[in-house]
Amino acid sequence: MLTVVSPAKTLDFDSRVRTRKFSQPRFLDEAARLAEHMKTLDPANLSALMDINPDLAQLNWQRYASWQPNFNLRNARQAIFAFRGDVYLGLQAEQFGTAELNFAQKHLRILSGLYGILRPLDLIQPYRLEMGRQVSVDGHDGLYDFWGERLTHSINEDLAAQPQKRKLLINLASNEYFQSIHSGKLEADIVTPVFKDQTGRGVYRVLSFMAKRARGEMAAWIIKHRINAPHALKKFSEGGYRFSEAESSRERLVFLRERTP
Repeated sequence: MLTVVSPAKTLDFDSRVRTRKFSQPRFLDEAARLAEHMKTLDPANLSALMDINPDLAQLNWQRYASWQPNFNLRNARQAIFAFRGDVYLGLQAEQFGTAELNFAQKHLRILSGLYGILRPLDLIQPYRLEMGRQVSVDGHDGLYDFWGERLTHSINEDLAAQPQKRKLLINLASNEYFQSIHSGKLEADIVTPVFKDQTGRGVYRVLSFMAKRARGEMAAWIIKHRINAPHALKKFSEGGYRFSEAESSRERLVFLRERTP
């Protein structure tokens, strides 16, 4: 079983990391080609491409100007500790011990616009590049086209290396990032958990902030409990969510949370 999550725009390269173990991104050559392309864009171009303000554009122009592919613990950080968005607030990887990090390295993957796909301990340097941006490199029409076949093949390889007979991909990524995978070519069943919060009497909706954090909490729960079967996911109850049999299907597991009085 493999779980995929999205990256985060918010980064943390300053707080203390409890491990010095690391690995190198599988698609570092491809990331380098993308980074070299991004270096050709000035702050104004970056602002228009990423729809960000001038200050953020200047920051990311500086990031790409200093980006270089010789990654080590002095100039890069393990991905699972570098990302600091809502999903990662739920994941709380800083609390993982050695056993959890080892399991995560085998069973968790982070999708990325620049790096393609990352294992938790893969080193990254600071960047910003959402998967949905129209970046044309090597004749590809955008990042979906650039990464799609590569990511799909990489996931199939990882799944094939796992001992379970039934291959399963747990989709805890956003739609923007999961679209980068050619799901029809995956040699696995795909299960997508959905988290809904009560917004009215008998009314439940997906609330972006809450759902992102819940996806991180489920990823952490899978890692801590070494989950490797889809039926076990129904026991997830972190943060007050409960599995809803009535709203779920084989491919879509719905979890509801009642509003706190």
